[in-house]
Amino acid sequence: MQFIDLKTQQLRIRDDLDRRIAAILDHGQYILGPEVKEMETQLAAYAGTDHCVSAASGTDALLLALMALEIGPGDEVITTPFSFIATAEVIGLVGATPVFVDVDPQTYNLDVSLLAAAITEKTQAIMPVGLFGLCADMDSINEIADEHGLPVIEDAAQSFGATYKGRRSCGLSSIGCTSFFPAKPLGCYGDGGACFINDEAIAERLRELRNHSQDTPYHHPRLGINGRMDGMQAAVILAKLAIFDEEVEDRARIGARYSALLADTDCVTPYIPSDCQSVYAQYTLQVDDRDRVRETLQQAGIPSAIYYPVTLDQQPALRGISRVSGHLDVTHALAKKVVSLPMHPYLDEETQDHIVDVLRQAL
Repeated sequence: MQFIDLKTQQLRIRDDLDRRIAAILDHGQYILGPEVKEMETQLAAYAGTDHCVSAASGTDALLLALMALEIGPGDEVITTPFSFIATAEVIGLVGATPVFVDVDPQTYNLDVSLLAAAITEKTQAIMPVGLFGLCADMDSINEIADEHGLPVIEDAAQSFGATYKGRRSCGLSSIGCTSFFPAKPLGCYGDGGACFINDEAIAERLRELRNHSQDTPYHHPRLGINGRMDGMQAAVILAKLAIFDEEVEDRARIGARYSALLADTDCVTPYIPSDCQSVYAQYTLQVDDRDRVRETLQQAGIPSAIYYPVTLDQQPALRGISRVSGHLDVTHALAKKVVSLPMHPYLDEETQDHIVDVLRQAL
């Protein structure tokens, strides 16, 4: 059984993939070629932003956003401790301090009620994460940020394709950043990412920063990075984007079916607010005795995963360069209980029923 089934998806889009990749081989523009431009145009339209600036990875997208906002040593960026390390890693890489605020026990995203207390004179940005495919409470976050004159960088590595009050992830804040890692809801066949913005000056700065900050040939007014996305990956995204809306709907249906089938069990299923649609990058439960549950699933040939067993405040690389605002009780409790089940748009009902039956036995 596949935890994420990319093979079935590839068979569906193979002809389009072959055609697009053959075109790249013919014209030979492998870096920032026409496919990248086409992809950026389509993605900006999808997210509802004026600009999309692609990057070599989702991590680079976050890093570029911080660099474009000129965040660095002495600055603080408020974020969640319940995420992949890239979220806080990029803050440390620019020399700023990650400030961890606990998460909401229902959504697992940044707890807005704790946000204002974490803001200091050193705070230069807020970086919420759309964990497991559900957008954070972006309106409330933006309102607090506006009161303090702060930009909001949405880490939408897992939530691209999700909607929040009728608007799409990555079009909800100052800068939206996503990842096209193969396992993401919209993924390429390598590394890739993108930033989404409405501010033209910031967009142009991002374009320069991803290309060693070159504004004219061999002229570099500031330090940048080699953060360009290649055309092959853009071709994969373009092929997948054609079926993405349908896959998002399938993910929502499969996620809702999981929750309905498990409604009478002791596990805690994902909470999705009525004005949001999750893209279910992962289908994540809370269970007691997680190790035993996972062992039972494994014995039945069912893969599972834990996102994330070690919280960011506990990561050795971040100790000494980060700080905690208040407590992280919810985060630490979740890290001991969460487990993710197989989730992808091609999960059929028979397979899903089998997963649920085995899980019920484990519970």
